[in-house]
Amino acid sequence: MIIGVPKEVKTQEYRVGMVPGGVAEMVRRGHTVHLQQGAGEGAGFSDEQYITAGAQIIPTAEEVWGKADMVVKVKEPIAQEYGFFRENLVLYTYLHLAAEQELTRQLADKGVFSIAYETVELADGCLPLLKPMSEIAGKMSTQAGSHHLQKEQGGRGMLLGGTPGTQRAKVVIVGGGTVGTNAAKIAVGMGAETYLLDVNLNRLEYLDDVFGGRLNTVYSNPANIGELASQADLLVGAVLIPGAKAPHLVTEDMVKNMLPRSVIVDVAIDQGGCVETARGTNHEEPTYLKHDVLHYCVTNMPGAVARTSTLALTNATLGYALNLADKGAMAAVQADRSLELGVNTYKGHIVYEAVAEAHNMGFTPLKDLL
Repeated sequence: MIIGVPKEVKTQEYRVGMVPGGVAEMVRRGHTVHLQQGAGEGAGFSDEQYITAGAQIIPTAEEVWGKADMVVKVKEPIAQEYGFFRENLVLYTYLHLAAEQELTRQLADKGVFSIAYETVELADGCLPLLKPMSEIAGKMSTQAGSHHLQKEQGGRGMLLGGTPGTQRAKVVIVGGGTVGTNAAKIAVGMGAETYLLDVNLNRLEYLDDVFGGRLNTVYSNPANIGELASQADLLVGAVLIPGAKAPHLVTEDMVKNMLPRSVIVDVAIDQGGCVETARGTNHEEPTYLKHDVLHYCVTNMPGAVARTSTLALTNATLGYALNLADKGAMAAVQADRSLELGVNTYKGHIVYEAVAEAHNMGFTPLKDLL
């Protein structure tokens, strides 16, 4: 199989879809890897390292996409890449289609066999290809929030841990999954007064235990979210429904009642955001003011720590990529229920129900097309 690894084109996105070690393993198994010139530089991997691993360096994205049987990326394609789509091309990357109607339409209309990292799901409900980036985004959310609470960044001028004789900042985290847990690790570690809300009482019990009472766990409902949001210096949105658009658990009225120049970091923005006033931003212009609350809603947060993110991501994605290449995409999907759940579009159809529902488009179960 010919594997194409193009350079990422999203604003300040420095990750790359495959590291030299992954290339070497693909080549060892008899596959060909075409890597766009300079694709790995932002993550600290030179073209020379890829050449040593056995990759062929290709000068343009058009050639990489055009020659590939399977394209391995990090972030969802943007408009300038839609023209590269074609029937039966296998696309293996993050897609977040529930928040991307036009991308969904383009993939379906052009017959792309798309496999989304974020919907590959194990039998226990774990999302193995989303988890590493969720861990990083969770940790970064508190770091970014702390930075933007500084006065010169437009925030309230609060230090998360305070000092003796002053109040610590209050951090409120909505969602107790991977993102929320990692946000809490950093917030508690920095000395903030930290609250985490979730609807799963077993999860709250677990977090209360592992944090040894240093984390305030609160059952998530509109009243509790609204009350804590009104007191928060930093609010982190960490809600996920796999493959689906995130619910607006923090409403606009709640945002209006927040403290002046408090900060919101909505990590769920890739899936549409769990804060009603959130809209996607980028690393060049990461924040905006709404109702005198500073919103940080960067859609590719882990891209800022590209080397760590690339290594963590490819540790998780390479095994599935090797199966797709070795067996052929459809045979690999049929042999692995987890990978089957990753398929979002196939032969002109939307085959992931939550994506179809998000856009009021037709849904066809994958098994009906096989």
